Amino acid sequence: MRGLEHLWYRRSAAHILLLPLSGLFALTVALRRALFRAGLLRTHRLPVPVIVVGNLTAGGSGKTPLVLWLTALLRAQGHRPGIVSRGYGGAATGPRAVAPGDDPALVGDEPALLAARSGVPVWIGTDRPAAAGALLAAHPDCTHIVSDDGLQHYALARDFEIAVVDGARGFGNGWLLPAGPLREPRSRLATVDAIVVNGTGTPTGLPANAVRMQLEGMLLRNLHDPSRTLPAAAFVGQPVNALAGIGDPERFFRHLEALGLTLVRHPFPDHYAYTEADLDVAGTDAIVMTEKDAVKCLAFATERCWVLPVEARVEAAFAARIQALWPR
Repeated sequence: MRGLEHLWYRRSAAHILLLPLSGLFALTVALRRALFRAGLLRTHRLPVPVIVVGNLTAGGSGKTPLVLWLTALLRAQGHRPGIVSRGYGGAATGPRAVAPGDDPALVGDEPALLAARSGVPVWIGTDRPAAAGALLAAHPDCTHIVSDDGLQHYALARDFEIAVVDGARGFGNGWLLPAGPLREPRSRLATVDAIVVNGTGTPTGLPANAVRMQLEGMLLRNLHDPSRTLPAAAFVGQPVNALAGIGDPERFFRHLEALGLTLVRHPFPDHYAYTEADLDVAGTDAIVMTEKDAVKCLAFATERCWVLPVEARVEAAFAARIQALWPR
């Protein structure tokens, strides 16, 4: 599917060949959702509230930073959340716990990052209800489940749905897979509890009450020696190798350029499995990467490697809304 990504954000004659497949995909999506709504496919209800964070498009939109923001918000209010994820890109099918430092090749890059950053239990599995049930069995004090990239996983009943939209890329050409990037029709947004737009762009057709989110970060941490940190300003005036294997590498590159850095771009596919050779770029210039890339490069990182941690900044009114749903 990744080979088709160059078509997803444009419209061309090549799409004529793919539109029949998109129509078939749309029918499959609609039938599957109808079967869950009719009770012919089973939905599992957990004994704790479930918050689902997902998106309509294939590829990244900022879900992982929002999951980290949500868990931090719940913890600050005195709750004890846990996270479940598919573990995409990892060999494990689950259910299994993910601990800080676990091999991303086994558990997936995003769960590895969530385990390292969140401070809460993280479990993965292709069967979301089973993974969530295993988490609750291992942590009976858990008060909430946050499901990362779970919008289309209807087997897990949810109490609150959040759809994340990439403000710059929006919904691409507006077609469903494989002709476009959509996993579900845009009409699905009418059924979610909140829409969070990542970035400054404004995709057409979004409701006026869509929530705004920005990713902020300007302090770089050395991947070889995490005790070393430098402000991004320390790298201004020198070429920097920017490495990104995320859904939209350009989003990361724009972030670095906004910090004043001069880049040599090295984009990779989403969930790319790095090798030591990928870091063997010419010269002695610094290599700057995302946190998602960094968890896969720890074993062979050199002193040239730096990571840019980011934090989600979400509208205060949305934080108050979440807190009001589950007060302490």
